[in-house]
Amino acid sequence: MLTPGGFLVLLLLAGLVLPRRRLARALLAAGTLGLLAITILPLDRWALAPLEDRFPHPAPPAHVDGIIVLGGAVSPSITQAHGLPSLNGAAERMTSFVELARRYPDAKLVFAGGSGSIVPASLSEADVARQFLAAQGLNTQRIIFEGHSRTTRENAVMARALAHPAPGETWILVTSALHMPRAVGVFRGVGWDVLPWPVGYKTDPAWTVDLGQHLVQLDAALHEWAGLVAYRLIGWSDAWLPAPDRNP
Repeated sequence: MLTPGGFLVLLLLAGLVLPRRRLARALLAAGTLGLLAITILPLDRWALAPLEDRFPHPAPPAHVDGIIVLGGAVSPSITQAHGLPSLNGAAERMTSFVELARRYPDAKLVFAGGSGSIVPASLSEADVARQFLAAQGLNTQRIIFEGHSRTTRENAVMARALAHPAPGETWILVTSALHMPRAVGVFRGVGWDVLPWPVGYKTDPAWTVDLGQHLVQLDAALHEWAGLVAYRLIGWSDAWLPAPDRNP
């Protein structure tokens, strides 16, 4: 209900049911104008770009000790329903992981992801990832699967306990560009320096009129901004908006 779309729908519903006509008209107008602004203005781009551009995509290093990919790119419920591994809108996390695993055949590999769903699922993200990566021809015996984490913080803590990264090693972190600032802050917070490898960019420079797409992307961007604030207040991140040089 706190997402932009949910909030504006609440305004419209309140405007339809409230008996006070002046207030009702004001709420209806506010909700309608809000949806119109999201449809026409690049609000989602303005919210996405500072996050996605925070960490430039690096050149492939000569040597890599390990590669870790964060969950959030697979759909356990759809996989269970149809019997085939299903990817979602963050699929580039998985495809990039496969590419890097082949580029660096001697690197350690880690998948970190249990389930962020409120309702427990019989399949974890790690279970689906195992199916998908095996179908892509990777030797899953080479991969450490962490399947119990539910948050980005738990991704970092639990994966570190399994991977045992040594000081001075080069570890690539693969996640969505939108999610990279919060992820890097968390990994630094647990003492794990990583090389950010952002993928799955959503910022589109082309001007479009599309309420559905803009709402989805604006919701995702505001979720990340809220997550950055919350993680910093809790002490899970090393900065309000982590930067490549650690100086926001």
